[in-house]
Amino acid sequence: MSLSRINASAATLTKNRTEGSVVPASGMCVTCVDGCIGMCEIGKSAYRGHEVIYPQPFGVITTASEKNYPVDYSHFNIMGTAVGAQGIEPDSDKAIFPLVNLAVTIGHDKGIKFRYPWLISGIGSTDIAKNNWEGLAIGSALSGTGLTIGENVVGMDPEAVIKDGRVIDTVELKRRVQLYKDYQRDGYGAIVVQANIEDTRLGTHEYAIENLGVKCIELKWGQGAKDIGGEVKVKDLEKAQMLHERGYIVLPDPTDPDVIRAFERKAFKEFERHSRVGMVSEESFAERVEALRKAGAKYLFLKTGAYRPADLARAIAFASKYRLDLLTVDAAGGGTGMSPWRMMNEWGVPPVELHSLLYRYASYLHLNKKYVPPLAVGGGFIFEDSIFKALALGAPFVKLVGMARAPVAAAMVGKTIGRTIENHQVPVYIERFGQTKDEIFVTASSLRKELGDVEFEKIPTGALGLYTYYERLAQGLRQLMAGSRKFSLEFLSRDDIAALTREASEISGIKYVMDMDKSKTEEILNI
Repeated sequence: MSLSRINASAATLTKNRTEGSVVPASGMCVTCVDGCIGMCEIGKSAYRGHEVIYPQPFGVITTASEKNYPVDYSHFNIMGTAVGAQGIEPDSDKAIFPLVNLAVTIGHDKGIKFRYPWLISGIGSTDIAKNNWEGLAIGSALSGTGLTIGENVVGMDPEAVIKDGRVIDTVELKRRVQLYKDYQRDGYGAIVVQANIEDTRLGTHEYAIENLGVKCIELKWGQGAKDIGGEVKVKDLEKAQMLHERGYIVLPDPTDPDVIRAFERKAFKEFERHSRVGMVSEESFAERVEALRKAGAKYLFLKTGAYRPADLARAIAFASKYRLDLLTVDAAGGGTGMSPWRMMNEWGVPPVELHSLLYRYASYLHLNKKYVPPLAVGGGFIFEDSIFKALALGAPFVKLVGMARAPVAAAMVGKTIGRTIENHQVPVYIERFGQTKDEIFVTASSLRKELGDVEFEKIPTGALGLYTYYERLAQGLRQLMAGSRKFSLEFLSRDDIAALTREASEISGIKYVMDMDKSKTEEILNI
């Protein structure tokens, strides 16, 4: 059985002519007919070439792999129990799920507090991020969770002021940071600023620390969607030339007269802007960590992607040695931007395998009495069940789950509903709940009471969408934890999940469901 859909996808706006009869190994139609207009990926590549490498239409979509991995988080089940309670008195009137504590504290001084064990682990310079930032920032801040401003935001800002190769002012980064800070409550949550090579050269981190008061700074080695630098499409010639001038790789060269003429006569309609790949070494890493601490960074994070095991070991070893405050490990398959489609499907270590290796390496450090940084894991998490499983599989080292596509989806839906309300065109599917945001969004009444009428009316519906989605995740996770009799996150353990297949058990080290509780069951049966 083929694990990949390799010649037709909604992501590339392609399909097979013989959809019912496709060669499993190649994805080609069983019969490729002379005269076909080329609806499949091969056919579209015959006339649009490299454009078909990327998911489409860019700017209004997020994308993730269609690959069917041999083992995934659905191959584990959550184990409940009928006995006792941890983190609360074992009393049926007291051990109720609304009292499950989901708060997380990380940082060298325990100074970063999250209401919930998740964060958005990197939304950068793409249109999908920029156009939904209000919802993402305000919703995250109101919920008391983390939000990471991803790479290239300064470099892509046409209003950024850059002098001698360093940023001295930027409208977009200021907007993103301030939106979050304006709605942060009771010290919960954190706004994080990430940087890649181009950001580092521009001095983005130093600017964020000195001018915007950002406390959490993240170094970036990569992400789960791709093993190259970030890329976007640019439809404007002047902007493409600006990015070229700022040091980005822009294809084709927007300063070439022949390219300019071809663009003007509409031979092509988009430029590609690419970031460079990093060259990791311990020496350069140590120097950068020291420089950022001297610049005033209070908390330092590292985010890495689905690279080979040696690179994962390197990431956790460096994070341990230089005592970082968080290491995020993003597994293969996801993406919020414009990662090459084949790369998104076919490179890197999948989630269960990567997170199992991470647990193994963290355990090794712990057994050798070395510092283990708080860990976050990413890789297609969307609901409370997979969040529970990821925290349990990585316990006690994994403290947070990183998400991106799901929160963006919630914010986009909330924003879209807001537009339908304003235009008095609420769809029938939603109209059954009401015609106003107070009627449609189930959290609106409680949030209005907390904030007051004036402040509540300022909240965009994109933020309501994200806040409401997070509220659902929180209640669902509390229910699952109560069922496992774990009333605070520190009590979650690897024994709270079981592998449903021998292969999943072998990879993860989680017990096969038929092997669980063997010694306990014998004791019980011999009562």
